[in-house]
Formats: sequence, C-alpha cells, structure tokens
Amino acid sequence: MRLADERPRPDRLLWGLLRLMMGWIFLWPFLDKLFGLGFATEQGSGWIDSSSPTFGFLEFGTRGPFKDIFQPMAGNVFADWLFMIGLLGIGLALVLGIGVRIASVAGAVMLVLMWLAALWPEHNPFLDDHLIYAFVLVGVYVTDAGRYLGFGRTWSESALVRANPFLK
Repeated sequence: MRLADERPRPDRLLWGLLRLMMGWIFLWPFLDKLFGLGFATEQGSGWIDSSSPTFGFLEFGTRGPFKDIFQPMAGNVFADWLFMIGLLGIGLALVLGIGVRIASVAGAVMLVLMWLAALWPEHNPFLDDHLIYAFVLVGVYVTDAGRYLGFGRTWSESALVRANPFLK
C-alpha cells in the first residue's frame, strides 16, 4: 500500500526525469572520453588509447583568474583518474537513483570547479550551463529525486542506508 505522499505527481516525475537527464550528462562524457567516440573526443583519442581526458579542457579551455590553478593539472594522471571516476560514479548514481545525495553534492562541486576553470563564460558575463546544472543538482538533492523513476525508494529502505542516512 502506498502512502499518500508516495503517489506519482507531476513535480516528482519532473524531478525524477531531471535526475535521469543529469545522470546522462555525466555518463555521456565518461563514455566519449573513455572510448573516443568522435563527439567531444576525437576517435582514437580516448582514454583507452592512452590520451588524457583532462588535457584538452585544462590546457586550452582554462582562462580567467583561476587559470594558473587549473592549467598545471592538465594531463595529470591523478586528475584524469579523479575526473573519470567522478563522471562514472556521479552518472551511475543519478541514473539509478542510488546514492543521489552524495552524487548531487559531488556533481555540483565538479560543475562549479569547471565553471571556475573557464571564467568568464564566453557568451554571458556570469552564467553558463555549468552553474545551471549545479543548481539543478541542488534541486535533485532537496526533492529527494532518487525516489522517483529509479531505485532510490528501495535503496533508502535498505538496512545499510537506514543505518547510514548520508548514503541516501
């Protein structure tokens, strides 16, 4: 039997869909950078081909007041691994609806760091898609969007999550 607040509602479905879309926004670049699928990463230039997934953006895409902080990280093995594990972990968690709180925070932090690395946005004096996506992830967090269109409800009722609510 469902509780009254567990009935499908348009706002819950919307946040569930936004969570799924944000998950794909993280999973797609992971796949493209891993295999060099020819979208943002040239074919034959994937991580499995020994190319760095961070080099292009950090070497040529950084500008502004934080350029000197981010540019030296270009091609760093630790930065590559951290970035790729982040894309995969955040993307999977958001798509599945499991660990959405941690994924939302980690994703928002990653997006804000990418925004800082590319200050100032090319087409706007302040706002770009990185900040908008970060705020969508805040919405995913506060609406408990993992419970809708995913495994979040089952996950949150597990003994592990009940004992460790931060895993929700």
